[in-house]
Amino acid sequence: MTSIATFTSVIETLGIIAFAMSGVFAALAKKLDMFGVLVIAFVTSVGGGTVRDMLIGATPVAWLKDTHTLSIILITVVITLLLRKRIGNFQRTLMVFDALGLGLFTVIGIQKGIAYGLSPGVCVALGTITGCFGGVVRDILLNHIPALFHVKELYATTCIAGGTVYFLTTGALGPEAAQVIAASVVSSFRIISYLRKWHLPSL
Repeated sequence: MTSIATFTSVIETLGIIAFAMSGVFAALAKKLDMFGVLVIAFVTSVGGGTVRDMLIGATPVAWLKDTHTLSIILITVVITLLLRKRIGNFQRTLMVFDALGLGLFTVIGIQKGIAYGLSPGVCVALGTITGCFGGVVRDILLNHIPALFHVKELYATTCIAGGTVYFLTTGALGPEAAQVIAASVVSSFRIISYLRKWHLPSL
């Protein structure tokens, strides 16, 4: 395995952990039972990647071929539940881990598009889908309007910004540095826009 592939694998693992944690906190806020928490953590972690792989014909989808994904989600759920009493504000914690997962999975989606020889614009779109759609499924199952569709929040826009940064920096800095920068841009942009209540103009 090349160093780039190994680095991308680390990014993907961190993304799974971040989104699984965001799923746990979202489920806890709704007072779901253990099975409900597991389901929400699972769909949050794999939802975006599943939609992405189906769109590009990469079947079976990634989590069906990689048994480590399910183990990572299960371990993350257990550890998060054990530590949940130390965390006071579920909503803010959910937002932070969701932002981290958003950034990391955006990069993973971009890398998948590059591996399939797709254009930069399509790669950014795949990164946005990978980053956003796990959260969309999570929010729908929990009877929330997904953050992707909130006029009062920036969500997909942050993925597009990070994806654009990736392609602007990868030539000069190399793919690994560009992945870190792009993921940081998405996560930071998401957190800052949430705290400062930035949003796109409504129609």
